Amino acid sequence: MKRRNIIIIAAIATLFIVAIGFIQQYYRLEVCNFISRDGESHAYYVYPDMSADSLYTLMCEDYEVQDEMSWHLHSKHMLYQHPKTGHYRFPAEMGNKHLIRRLQLGEETPIRLSFTHAVRTPQQLAGLMGKKLLLDSAEVMQRLNDKTYLAQFGMTPQTAVCLFIPNTYEVYWSMTADQLFARMHKEYQRFWNEERLAKAKALGLTPIEVATLASIVASETNKTAEHPLIASLYLNRLRKGIALQACPTVIFAVGDFKMRRVLKRHLKIDSPYNTYTQRGLPPGPIRLVRPDVIDAVLNAPKTDYLYMCANPDFSGTHVFSSSYSKHSAVARQYQWELNKRRVK
Repeated sequence: MKRRNIIIIAAIATLFIVAIGFIQQYYRLEVCNFISRDGESHAYYVYPDMSADSLYTLMCEDYEVQDEMSWHLHSKHMLYQHPKTGHYRFPAEMGNKHLIRRLQLGEETPIRLSFTHAVRTPQQLAGLMGKKLLLDSAEVMQRLNDKTYLAQFGMTPQTAVCLFIPNTYEVYWSMTADQLFARMHKEYQRFWNEERLAKAKALGLTPIEVATLASIVASETNKTAEHPLIASLYLNRLRKGIALQACPTVIFAVGDFKMRRVLKRHLKIDSPYNTYTQRGLPPGPIRLVRPDVIDAVLNAPKTDYLYMCANPDFSGTHVFSSSYSKHSAVARQYQWELNKRRVK
């Protein structure tokens, strides 16, 4: 009887130890094995050539691993060998299963992709996408220049930047170039709703033409309050068949965006973007265009303005005129101020 009791007690003790071990392994697997050292979540960019060990070593700088043996045991049992490429943000506390499954399935955390109207050329846009996303800028540039590829979106190499409406979007860092264009086209279609399309039609313009005009308006001034008036002026010139004579288009044609003064020799440059020598709108936008500037064109007030000149007081505003004589007087005064301040 004594021996039997000892066997029973030993068996119970063994079962207890096994149960404790099972509970501990379950806890490390399902509940918590990684605890953030600062109590905050942490994000990581997993590149295509990053190994599981490299990522684990990197994470150990931010997380304290409660049971390293369980991590290796569960990794082996769950056949975890290589993390999928992507951007991941992990919580302050997590079990091994949560971490392994996300890395195996590529369950990324979206990033916030932002770009502004400061982007002026396709090359700048491609470079920005290459910095913000796991993309080769050359891939983006190739698509921006591919007529056949862009045709599916109703775009050309000259108008392709219309797809990229400045805003902040949630996207996956590892998205492909094709996925990027498809997403931007979706956002483009969402922006150009029935109301905006109707307003563009009422102006006798297509969405692309509206964006092109808006890019000129945005390039004229940073004064948001003036955008509707500038839009009205250029719409008046378009209706009357008068050349737009917009200096920003000349600057775009020259390609020197640091120019402080447009000279007579610049006005003669041979380019389809030079609205001093070419009537109508240029082939496409001369920069990315904010939604509010597009809306300023769509909702431009009715005016009789045909001319404008930078204000001689250098306030960054403009003087608007409906007569050439008044405009000429203001322009002479402005040129005099430029010479006085030795602006070249």
